[in-house]
Amino acid sequence: MSTKLILVADDEPRIRRLLADFLKKEGFSIKEAANGREALALFDREEGIELIILDVMMPEYDGWAVCREIRKRSSVPIIMLTARGDESDELFGFELGADEYISKPFSPQILVARVQALLRRSETSKSTLGANIGISIDFEGRSVSVDREPVELSPKEYDLLTYLVANEGIALSREKILTAVWDYDYYGDTRTVDTHVKRLRAKLGARGEHIHTVRGFGYKYGVHKNEG
Repeated sequence: MSTKLILVADDEPRIRRLLADFLKKEGFSIKEAANGREALALFDREEGIELIILDVMMPEYDGWAVCREIRKRSSVPIIMLTARGDESDELFGFELGADEYISKPFSPQILVARVQALLRRSETSKSTLGANIGISIDFEGRSVSVDREPVELSPKEYDLLTYLVANEGIALSREKILTAVWDYDYYGDTRTVDTHVKRLRAKLGARGEHIHTVRGFGYKYGVHKNEG
């Protein structure tokens, strides 16, 4: 049972209670903040906070300001919550250093799954993955290199690669990838997954062969070349 400490910052008590209840069921410890100023104070005061869930629209300091301030001193994973669905807001959040961006209303189960995935990635953030096969991912710096050469990936291409790598050897359906990498309420065609995989493979060059197509299903990451 996990004892990891999560900070939940939202000015709506109902949302904080909902998140706290679901996360506690998974064994997490929770600290709650009702505004941005309180969130920063808690982060500075409490030791061992391993992930932060931030509402964008909060009094005192909004989520953007809190995220910006925390990124000056920590690489702790941050999930942004917002009632907005504007893509420019999402991109802005990633530019500030947010790791995930989830629109309200949201599925608590999906959010918990995102929390667990981010924490798994965070546990390996002080090292790199894939260096033995030419792909090196620095989770802390959100950067990727191929055969020691930096590769520029879009935020979604980066998220797609890290999700595939984190699930190495597991066949992932397009729907599951769409849910994990894009918001659960993304209503676009699953062909967007194919498009991003195609671009990602191209940017990875010869190492792109480690992303295998599972016919009629989805994709799998692994070092053995796919047959067919």
